[in-house]
Amino acid sequence: MTQDQLNRLGNTLWSIANALRGAMNADSFRDYMLSLLFLRYLSDNYENTAKKELGADYPKLEEGDRRSPLKIWYEQNPDDVSEFEKSMRSKIHYVLEPKYLWSNIAALARNDDDTLLDTVRQTFKFIEEHSFQNNFKGLFSEINLSSDNLGKDLEKRNKKLASIIRRISDGISEFDTDTDILGDAYEYLIGKFASNSGKKAGEFYTPQPISTILSRIVSLDSQDPTTGKKDKLDNILDFTSGSGSLLLNVRNQVGKKGVGKIYGQENNMTTYNLARMNMLLHGVKDSEFIIHHGDTLENDWDIFNELNPSKKLEFDAIVANPPFSLRWETKESTAEDFRFKNYGVAPKSAADFAFLLHGFHYLRNNGTMAIILPHGVLFRGGSEAKIRQKLLEDGNIDAVIGLPENLFYSTGIPVAIIVLKKCKKSDDVLIINASASENYEKGKGQNILRPQDIDKIIDTYQYRKDVERFSRKVPMDEIKANKYNLNITRYVSTAEEEKPIDLSDINKQLVEIESKIKSTTVAHNEFLRELGLELLPI
Repeated sequence: MTQDQLNRLGNTLWSIANALRGAMNADSFRDYMLSLLFLRYLSDNYENTAKKELGADYPKLEEGDRRSPLKIWYEQNPDDVSEFEKSMRSKIHYVLEPKYLWSNIAALARNDDDTLLDTVRQTFKFIEEHSFQNNFKGLFSEINLSSDNLGKDLEKRNKKLASIIRRISDGISEFDTDTDILGDAYEYLIGKFASNSGKKAGEFYTPQPISTILSRIVSLDSQDPTTGKKDKLDNILDFTSGSGSLLLNVRNQVGKKGVGKIYGQENNMTTYNLARMNMLLHGVKDSEFIIHHGDTLENDWDIFNELNPSKKLEFDAIVANPPFSLRWETKESTAEDFRFKNYGVAPKSAADFAFLLHGFHYLRNNGTMAIILPHGVLFRGGSEAKIRQKLLEDGNIDAVIGLPENLFYSTGIPVAIIVLKKCKKSDDVLIINASASENYEKGKGQNILRPQDIDKIIDTYQYRKDVERFSRKVPMDEIKANKYNLNITRYVSTAEEEKPIDLSDINKQLVEIESKIKSTTVAHNEFLRELGLELLPI
């Protein structure tokens, strides 16, 4: 499928969402829409794999027969089902009984079958508890099939759900919906929902251009970025993972087989479920990722609390887009937290450095971390200044990249990407100021980083270039002289230098102008004299 076809599919799904969400709020409908698209993906992937697995034994239907071939096979071969499902678990890591397939549910919806609602409820429960080897309990917890959003009674809810499923089924029937395309369509919809969610979008989505910058940076060889991407990342982490798009972007950069295991953490239950679906929808097997529901700042994930250094979990690449300047609660014991005790505790008014230090603690010595934070972390005083100074003195801040304003759905403020390493060769800090108007496209409601803008940032970072009005390698002595203030414009100004004025040349031009005025006046007076009119003074 071409990009144009993908855009058309995305727009079709979005128009369906807009047409159907009138009876419920946008967040509720987002959850229904994405969950049903997820079910469609699981079903298509299962049936396609089953068709290859069964080969000639896969039932062939006559034209017009809308029954599920797999359902027929299950009925005809009950003694072979167990072995078949064992093989499917080995190949795609899950099973889905025929009655729970999209084709069966869509058929129930077409016929306004009064068992539809209960079948969908059973389907979601089966996926959560039985489909996968790993338990996906609560995956559909945000979908309330008894909600008044669907209708005031069982009959109305059943009819409403049937209309939603019919619209989705009919809307995408004209497209070649292979499993990769459904993953891309899911990502497209997440972006569209984010762009229409205002401030709440920051909870679950990083705009793709910014996500791409972070992903490309952490995919480069940490010791010598000029050699290009790493062949393999054993594991990657996003400790405020939202919908998981950033993690998937890193995976795309190094290739599907280039990442050993994906780790994510998300505190919002709805978004946590989105992330798990997003992973599966993009072909990441349940054994290849772990998304934890919990509070990053509280560090309530057991695997991150191993005190034995030899067993400590560390990562090749860490990316994060945490909530900006989040207020957080600290205790007396926070200062002794192993993540913070060598640096200090971020102020209660802004947890930015708490997030940064959390991720940095788990960074491998030859790994790279890229985190998006507000500009305040670059120059604010107090405890933040001490943390910043320590990171700089230890040579852990590799680069600071200032981005244009109004790139995010959730805020219009300009932000910075801070790149950190535990071991780096250069003893300077690369400062990139990408905020000038030539480095982005001004949009109606939101500014956009174009592919060439992204390439310019990555090329400058990778080869550590000094570019006038854009970037500079700043020596540590200079940063120290500025009391460890990293305010970007202090080091790289985007102001264009005014051209020097040549006074003698300007004087010559004025003399020439004056001479022309005199000669023109003399000629004009000749006409006035012939007409008997008063002459102009010379």
